[in-house]
Amino acid sequence: MTETFTAIDPTTERVVREIPTLDETALDAALQRSEDAYDAWRRWSYADRAKVLNGVAAAMRRDVERLAMLMTEEMGKPIVEARGEVEKACWAAEHYAEHAEQYLAPVDLPSDATRSYVQHLPLGPVLGVLPWNAPFWLAFRFIAPALMAGNTAVMKHDRHVPGCAEAIADVVAQVAAEHGAPEAILQHVAIGHDLVERALRDDRIKAVSLTGSEKAGGAVASMAARQIKPAVLELGGSDPAIVLADADLEHAADIITVMRKINAGQSCIAAKRVIVERAVYDEFVALYAERLAALRLGDPREATTDVGPIARADLREGLHRQVVESIEQGATLHFGGEIPEGQGFFYPVTLLTDMTPRMTACVEETFGPVAAVIPVDSAEQAVAVANDTPYGLAASVWTGDVARGAAMAAEIEAGQVAVNGIVKTDPRLPSGGVKRSGFGRELGPHGIHEFVNAQQVWLGPKREG
Repeated sequence: MTETFTAIDPTTERVVREIPTLDETALDAALQRSEDAYDAWRRWSYADRAKVLNGVAAAMRRDVERLAMLMTEEMGKPIVEARGEVEKACWAAEHYAEHAEQYLAPVDLPSDATRSYVQHLPLGPVLGVLPWNAPFWLAFRFIAPALMAGNTAVMKHDRHVPGCAEAIADVVAQVAAEHGAPEAILQHVAIGHDLVERALRDDRIKAVSLTGSEKAGGAVASMAARQIKPAVLELGGSDPAIVLADADLEHAADIITVMRKINAGQSCIAAKRVIVERAVYDEFVALYAERLAALRLGDPREATTDVGPIARADLREGLHRQVVESIEQGATLHFGGEIPEGQGFFYPVTLLTDMTPRMTACVEETFGPVAAVIPVDSAEQAVAVANDTPYGLAASVWTGDVARGAAMAAEIEAGQVAVNGIVKTDPRLPSGGVKRSGFGRELGPHGIHEFVNAQQVWLGPKREG
């Protein structure tokens, strides 16, 4: 019997969609289509590629309600956030359509040549291994730079969001055909873990990008290294938000609450450990608790819902274990912390205070609406606690002195740091991690340079006669 990828609505616990997986023969055919498409697509001008990407963005905006609802059905994203994610995916497509040629322009370098320069050439088909928690945005931050660089893209999306994956592939194929481009510039391959390795071993795949868990990243990085193929990994995070005594506490509590509740807390770059100087600890906790308690848990189809369900039952169970263990280790539970009765994989907004760095909810990545607050005695201790983690994805610093915050950023072991603002991914700026949060960068000019051949060209002098 053919295996299927199955989407279960986390609000109703009902199966909403199933698609059959590909076998090795079907995967081989898909890789050949990608290679054939690459041979034509790499010769298209930036301007012509841009017309396709801009067309994809326009088509998605026209279909935003259907596309947003796919996310709400398959992984529980609140509908307002889902609409915003479609728009952000469109932004990524349009950003690279506009800026790819500039980002990849040849760079002249002085040497003993008449002229020496570096030009940026595509590599070929690139494999993208993607997670469920931001199905459109994370797909397009891989797809848009890859396609605009002249590569083709083979997308292995998460098995729990098959409708989202098929919708992305369909819109790209349709718009490509309308512009006379090869429809196979992007393909979705519904394959299991065993065939991911098969794809990576195939000579037609030239590189891989993965966003996902530390375990998945380690496995894919090992496979890519054995094949001597470039890889970009964005993995987990236990992101710190440092609140100093001179911070605007009201503003900090507002924004840290937003960072904690987006996508029901199921975000790699969400603020997970809130590290607060003891001089303002009680005041900040009171402000933070007030805001967290006001968040509405409910049906993600309703526009008034702030926090929807956890995407899967097993993820909720793991989150609850982290909360229970932290309380047993001495954390104070203010509210939440109990699995509610009834239908759906809901978990209440939960506030844990009096945390210490070795408690479970600080050591492990918490993927859900659980806020952990740690008191510290100084800014120096705050940085030490922030860095006391195997992860290094993102961080934020809250202070009345922006210059002080900028100086602290240089001491924080993370791929991106926001001072007095929300941590977010932005098509204009590079994003990625250090330590066990991964390597390489996505987005911005750095992201599009990950999967190109930076080819040095040396031109000798003209000979007389």
